[in-house]
Order: sequence, then C-alpha cells, then structure tokens
Amino acid sequence: MFKGQVKAGRTLAGLSQAELCEMADIPLITLRRIEGRPDHAGKVSAEVEAKVRKALEAAGVQFLDAGQVASGPGVAVKPAG
Repeated sequence: MFKGQVKAGRTLAGLSQAELCEMADIPLITLRRIEGRPDHAGKVSAEVEAKVRKALEAAGVQFLDAGQVASGPGVAVKPAG
C-alpha cells in the first residue's frame, strides 16, 4: 500500500481525514504523514499501515496488486512506460 492509495481510497469512500483516523485508531498527524505531508516521507510502521488498510477495507475500498482485477467499478494507476 503506498501513500497515494490511502488518500485515493479515503476520498472514494467519502471519509474525512478525521473519520478515517477514528476508524483506524491513529492520530491525525500520522495520516497526514501517510498521505504525503511535504516534510515527511510517508513511512509508518507495519502496524499503522495494517490499521489504515483494515479501516479502508471496512469502508468498501479494495486494494489491488499489479494486474489484479477489481470486483466492482474503480480506478487504477497505469504503470509508467
């Protein structure tokens, strides 16, 4: 899961940063870091990443690996090149 997926997933699920933080039980500053705060690389612990992923999946977001097909309508990032 990379930071662009978190922000896109949150937006598609119609969640504010505060709502996702409450669902994932993480501080707002942590989500801002994940979503690409300019002064931070977006790196967080595996535990925090798992909490965010679980919360977004509970909200209906499906994370896809390269080449995986979605089970419903959605968007995907095309590989560069």
